[in-house]
Amino acid sequence: MSFTTFSIKNQFRYEIVRKIFEGGMGIVYEAEQHGARDFVKRVAIKVIRPSFASQKMFVENFIGEAKLVADLIHTNIVQTYHLGEDNGICFIAMELIRGVNLEQFTVQLTEKKKVLPKELAVFITSRIARGLAYAHSKADRDGKPLGIVHRDVSFKNIMIAFEGDVKLTDFGIAKARGFLTDQEGEVVAGKADSMSPEQADFQITDKRSDLFSVGVVLASLLLGRNIFKGDTAEESRQRILNQPIPDFRALDPRIDDKLNDILHHCLARDLSRRYATADELMYDLEYYIYHDGYGPTNETLGKFIREIFGQEAGRTKTAQSLDKTMLLESTAVVKNRKGHGV
Repeated sequence: MSFTTFSIKNQFRYEIVRKIFEGGMGIVYEAEQHGARDFVKRVAIKVIRPSFASQKMFVENFIGEAKLVADLIHTNIVQTYHLGEDNGICFIAMELIRGVNLEQFTVQLTEKKKVLPKELAVFITSRIARGLAYAHSKADRDGKPLGIVHRDVSFKNIMIAFEGDVKLTDFGIAKARGFLTDQEGEVVAGKADSMSPEQADFQITDKRSDLFSVGVVLASLLLGRNIFKGDTAEESRQRILNQPIPDFRALDPRIDDKLNDILHHCLARDLSRRYATADELMYDLEYYIYHDGYGPTNETLGKFIREIFGQEAGRTKTAQSLDKTMLLESTAVVKNRKGHGV
């Protein structure tokens, strides 16, 4: 038998277990992938809402996202397994994360009146920088850089597993050569309170744009609030563009000179003063927490998050009765010039 070329028919079958998330453009489900000889694997299924399925741009970018992230295999990036189609509806099978996103995490901290330790805030951010360093350096089969810019590094797109793994997800509005429709200069893509100044100002972005967003994430984790968040998307955008970057030492006594410098280096509006690469940011963050010899690990973060969420961390929610078809969302938000969702 030759294995040079071969085909496998009907190799995947998915059964929906429950709905995980429902947004404006689609739905995410937890599902079981069934294979030969009673093989079963839990995955996440991402699909476009039927109301968007007829819009060519959404469909093309959905497919482009799947193709882009197919070869992004890194411990700090949610992995994509399969792009499929069922009755004309495209879906993406992805790694299922047993955990929460940073928004859910910080809400729980507030409800439990807990403060995230400074070292864990830096650790989470360093893992995001690791994932971005990998994605930013990714090249195609011919060795040409893909020029990936995530453009939506924000609380909703950063997952923490109950075991402590930190994962960046949703490359739905990522910028990369040849994969997704790029409308920079015409629309503002991303979360208004986490985007870089160049994003907010309709300029062309590069990988340094993501590093400003990482700075927003770090500052928000430390302070327990996003200093750029306004009552509206437009107000947030104006704060990103114009609000003075504070001395963070005055806002939280836990923030020392070095950490304040890292934050200012991330949040520099002048691109020449911002971190040039995610590797540089990752080095500074990791040196900060490990230079004394020991610092936080996945296990440290996992223990902390399980204590915060208690029994929820080990409980599988009751499966909801859903139609057994595979249909998610690209949670990225596209803003027009007035800051409204498109």
